[in-house]
Amino acid sequence: MPTTLTGEVERVTFENEETSFRVIRLGSVEGLSPSPGQLAVVGTFQAVGPGTRVRVTGELVTDPKHGRQLRVESLVPVAPSTLVGLERYLGSGLIKGVGPKLAARIVKKFGMDALSVLDTDPRRLAEVPGIGAQRAQDVQEAWTAQHGISNVMVLLQTHGASPALAVRIYRRYGARAAAMLQQHPYRLALEVAGIGFKTADRLAQSLGIAGDHPERAQAGTLHELGQYSDAGHVYALREDLERRAAELLGIDEAHVQAAIDALWASGRVVVEGDRVYSARLHAAESRIAEGLRQLLASPGPALGGVEKAIEHFERSQNIVLAPQQRAAVAAVCQHRVVVVTGGPGVGKTTIVRAIASVLAGARLTLDFATPTGRAAKRLSEATGRPARTIHRLLEVDPKTGRFKRDSELPLELDALILDEASMIDVSLAAALIDALPPDCRLVIVGDADQLPSVGPGAFLRDVIASGVVPTVRLTEIFRQASESRIVQNAHRILRGQLPETAQAEDVGADFFVIPKRDPEEAAEVVRELVETRIPRRFGLDPIRDIQVLTPMHKGPAGTIALNALLQSRLNATGASLTVRDQVYRVGDKVMQTRNDYERDVYNGDVGAIVTLDPRAKVAVVSFDDRLVQYDEAAIDQLVLAYATSIHKSQGSEYPAVVIPMLTAHFVMLNQNLLYTAVTRARRLCVLVSDTRALRLALSDERRDVRRTSLAERLGA
Repeated sequence: MPTTLTGEVERVTFENEETSFRVIRLGSVEGLSPSPGQLAVVGTFQAVGPGTRVRVTGELVTDPKHGRQLRVESLVPVAPSTLVGLERYLGSGLIKGVGPKLAARIVKKFGMDALSVLDTDPRRLAEVPGIGAQRAQDVQEAWTAQHGISNVMVLLQTHGASPALAVRIYRRYGARAAAMLQQHPYRLALEVAGIGFKTADRLAQSLGIAGDHPERAQAGTLHELGQYSDAGHVYALREDLERRAAELLGIDEAHVQAAIDALWASGRVVVEGDRVYSARLHAAESRIAEGLRQLLASPGPALGGVEKAIEHFERSQNIVLAPQQRAAVAAVCQHRVVVVTGGPGVGKTTIVRAIASVLAGARLTLDFATPTGRAAKRLSEATGRPARTIHRLLEVDPKTGRFKRDSELPLELDALILDEASMIDVSLAAALIDALPPDCRLVIVGDADQLPSVGPGAFLRDVIASGVVPTVRLTEIFRQASESRIVQNAHRILRGQLPETAQAEDVGADFFVIPKRDPEEAAEVVRELVETRIPRRFGLDPIRDIQVLTPMHKGPAGTIALNALLQSRLNATGASLTVRDQVYRVGDKVMQTRNDYERDVYNGDVGAIVTLDPRAKVAVVSFDDRLVQYDEAAIDQLVLAYATSIHKSQGSEYPAVVIPMLTAHFVMLNQNLLYTAVTRARRLCVLVSDTRALRLALSDERRDVRRTSLAERLGA
């Protein structure tokens, strides 16, 4: 049950201007029993200075280190009720140019009418000793700005907006925020980052906006189009979009048809025949197609001396390249853009090293890029050459998230090897291709049978399917790799066949299937495997070397439950920090859940907590030996990573993986998911699974099919 209290801000303990996360301490608290005299208030809300009287609503909790706190749901400033409070409020620093001394003179002159004077007749400030006309005007402007924020916050919270939401709206519209909310609430969903249609709809309904209002129809249609994007599609069929949006909004499809036309006219969507695209994704696909066509058509001689360069590489590495591998090197020397694709055990890493050797031997400026930090580290280790994430290569701006490198300021290189290309969505691919110089060579490497990117599109699959880009498929499994059941079963999965298990007594076996149907029983088997059985038999560290991969987040065999279970068994003691109901401990394996350009960590990066400061609520995490600090406002970007989703594991490899795959995971099961999970394992893969679930994943009707147009655009 939410608690509402009133008190006076005694001090601001902590604030982050970027996130608006704040910790303040209230005194003279009314409505709290038993009263502690003071109370910490924690959350995301507008700036309030000492002396400000506020009414706060939220959840009272007891922090193990800091005692009783109130986690804010809403915070509204209240006019000070005493001369002392009024003086503290005006002199708190919130009003630019008004310090404690000037505040004292203003209150001495106008008493409790000071706020009324500031609101209605600020010219009277010139009556205060020491304030001239110019300074009075400066104070008036500062007061108007600060008071405007408070008024907007009150209005927004009155209509159901949280303080955090109110801050984002005010930052977008400033003094126009109140008018925008009242007149065009659905524009919030279109123009304010982090505000979805449902939030805007709730605010609009509180204002009495009609259900068939044109702006509601447009916002709802864009919301449904966004649902298609979230599912990986670049476009929606217009008929499907009209039906789904009408169902969401509870209106006639004719209103949605008009909304699509209006969105097309305003440039928010693009309609091509029976397809509806967001303008952003349509532009991304178009830029990729045009950029690749220009690279392929770029004049320039083929690289000579290929055979000698290959022979030099073979001598230096004491290996002999297979015919397919030699063909891949030759293709890179002949064409500006080449795709090299293949499954596990076919020598993709060897061919990348060979291509790099030949290109470097031709004195070309060469760079390597991958979608994730872990993939970049793997590529560096495999090639002995530095590799970067695409974000670092393009010099992302930490504040805006935009790339400094683009068509106006292209990359300074002659050739780029792009690895793990199956993970790249169309937006990131477009940004990368925009930044390539016109005479660059691009080598795209990846496994087209893995899961496609988390973001929309199927970049690698579409480039191959276009038939326009020269593609070398590596299919020959090399002898050493062919002895691995992991490799054998990966290829069985691609053929639609069930994986085969080794026997428990097989020495050196690397693939096991443990039959389980019940999710709770499967979770217990996973726990036992990670905690005792695998470490005892294979000598692997349960935290560092073993990774649990699961299709879903929820359920007994999902990431949330498994992380809690494994943390309680593998890392239950030691220094801890609790933030928003999540317990973090020194030694925990954690994953970054969104791109943080300022900290230079990205969605999917995995690290370990090395130090914690429970009092300051600060954690330090090691990401590949680089230390990154998180304060309380940012730490919720981290989740436990003893178990992660299979989607999040793309681009990574682990000594051992344990994979629960059950019929409870029905909605996620498909061949690409199972194949991707199995191919994450280097030394050991254990499936804790139900045969029915595996058959379901391997069935033809469960294949991951995305609505994309890139292959058509390239082939046009």
